[in-house]
Parts: sequence; C-alpha cells; structure tokens
Amino acid sequence: GADISLGPEMKSTGECLGIATNFDDALYKAFLGAGIVLPKHKKMIISVKDADKEEMVEIARRYLKFGYEIYATRGTAKVLNDNGVTAPPVNRIDQESPTLMDLLLGHQIDLVIDTPTRDDKNKDGFIIRRTAIETGVNCLTALDTAKALITSLETQQDGVSEVIDIAHISTPKIVLLMSDLSLSNIFSYFYYSIYLF
Repeated sequence: GADISLGPEMKSTGECLGIATNFDDALYKAFLGAGIVLPKHKKMIISVKDADKEEMVEIARRYLKFGYEIYATRGTAKVLNDNGVTAPPVNRIDQESPTLMDLLLGHQIDLVIDTPTRDDKNKDGFIIRRTAIETGVNCLTALDTAKALITSLETQQDGVSEVIDIAHISTPKIVLLMSDLSLSNIFSYFYYSIYLF
C-alpha cells in the first residue's frame, strides 16, 4: 500500500551517469541507465493535478509529435483537447469500462505521467501509479522529468550516441549537470549528465 510518489527525503535514492559530448546524449544515457527504454508501444496515460494542466499542454504536444498516442483522464483530456493536443478521455477507475486500469492491465502502455495531489492516497492517482509500477510501466510524477524524457527521446531518434571511454578523457573542460528528477519507477534518480566540449 505504499505510494510511489516520494517526499523530499527520498528523492535522491538512486543515481545514473550519462557521459557524452553533448547534454542531450548524456541525459538519454542516464535515462537508459535508470531502465527507461522507450518507446515500445508509443501509448501513454496523462493524469495531472489542476495546477499542472496548462504546463502539461506543451509537453504533451511534444509526445504527440514524437508519435505517442495519448490517453488522459477527463479533466486533463479537456485541457489538452481545448489546446489542440488530441487525447481521448478515459474513465476513472470507479466508472464504467474502458477505464485507466483497463489500459494499464492491457499491457500496451509505455508511460504514465501522473502528478500527485495532497492526500492522494485515497484517490485514483495513487492506484494508477501503484498499478503502473506493478505492471512494469514507467511512471513519472513530475513535469520536469516528463520534459527531460521527451527532450532526450527527440534527440535520440537515430540511436544512441558514441561510447565515451572515461579512461581516455583528457580534457579538463568537463561540465557536470545534475538534476533531481522525480522518476517514480520505484526510486527517483539524480541524473548526472556529463558532457565534454
């Protein structure tokens, strides 16, 4: 019965390192290191709290352009559709089928973006996130992580960048960018993205 959304004391329990000649390649490698290997089915569910709905529009637009089919809870779907992002509304768990649970249990969803609200443990969001993890679906609980993931996917359409042998890094001009991204696939990760210039 534990919620996968993490408080501040647990947001840095895992680490991944990506080394590349540019930031986007390094970030992509860090996501791969965290076990985020996408796309598979190119279908996703979005259910965000009211405060995140407007910001989610542009992020969702990028996933749609990348080829993802987006399903959303009714409130989120309305905001997305009103702003030109096609997202069929899906019923909540306590409504008639098809529901979000039907989609998750159908094993055709790659990704869930679900931002938690206060006292979310008694609401659908908790069950959606828990079911996503139990069925092996990547679940993001923060918009900065969703934005970083789509950026890394957009830049890697032609495959993974070159392998960097860290034993041969001789330049002192190394930039270390560290992001605490809320990736709720059991743990959140610090993404260390190192790029050389």
